[in-house]
Amino acid sequence: MPLAIVIMAAGKGTRMKSDLAKVLHQANGRPVIEYVLEKSETLGPEKIVLIVGHQADKVKEATKHYPVEWALQEPQLGTGHAVMQAEGNLCSFRGDILILSGDAPLVNISTLRELIARHRMENAAATVLTACLHDPSGYGRIVRYGNSDTVSGIVEHKDASPEELLVREINSGVYVFRTDTLFSSLKQITNNNAQQEYYLTDVFSVCFEKGEKVCAFQTANADEIKGINTLEQLREAERLLLQEGLQSEMHQASGLMDDAEKS
Repeated sequence: MPLAIVIMAAGKGTRMKSDLAKVLHQANGRPVIEYVLEKSETLGPEKIVLIVGHQADKVKEATKHYPVEWALQEPQLGTGHAVMQAEGNLCSFRGDILILSGDAPLVNISTLRELIARHRMENAAATVLTACLHDPSGYGRIVRYGNSDTVSGIVEHKDASPEELLVREINSGVYVFRTDTLFSSLKQITNNNAQQEYYLTDVFSVCFEKGEKVCAFQTANADEIKGINTLEQLREAERLLLQEGLQSEMHQASGLMDDAEKS
C-alpha cells in the first residue's frame, strides 16, 4: 500500500516568544523540522507534503534539500484547514496518508511503523496515535468503545464535558487516513466550535456518522508525542533528542560488532 506524508509546519509559535516560525527553532543546532523530515524519509513514502504558512519562504529555504512539496496555508484557520491545502498535491495519490506535526520531533520511527501496520491490519478508515498522561490538560481526549481499539470520539479539551476531561488517553496529533476518507470528510467539517477553526479531529466525527472504522494505537512512551510550544519544551526536546541519538549510535555500534563477530 503506497504511503504519503503530510507535515503541518505553518504555525507562528507565539508562545515561543519569537517572530521565527516555530519549526525553524533550533534543537541541538538543527531546525526542529529536520528531525521530522528525516524520520519521514525513513518510512519511504511516495510523497512528502509540507504545509507552510508563517514565514513560508524561510521554511521552504530551510527544507529545500529534502524531497518535499510545499502547500501554502494562508490564512491559518486550523489543523483541518491546513490539511485541506495538501489536496492538490495528492489529487492522484491512492493509498494511506500519515499526518505529522513539524513541531513534534520526538516520535519514534518504530512507533510510526507500528501505527501504520495497525491501521492496515484493522482495515481502518482512520487511526490515531495516542498516549496516556498523568496530566492531560490541554489535549484532546480519546473516547473508546470499552477496552477495544475502536474509537467512538475525539474531543478537544476546550469542548470537552467534565466527564470527558477525566479521560487520560490523549490525541497525539499523529494520524493515518485512507486518502479517500480524508479528503471527502474534510469537505464536510465546519468551524462551529469555541475557536472557530476547522479541526482535523472533526474528520473522525464524519467517519463515525458514516459508520467507518476508526482505531487508536497507544504508545507506551508518552515522551515521544510531546510537541514544542514553549522555550521550556524546546529545551526538554533537546535533551530527549540527544538521548535518542545516543541510543541510536549504541544500537548501530552493537550491530557493527555483531557483523564483525559473524565475519
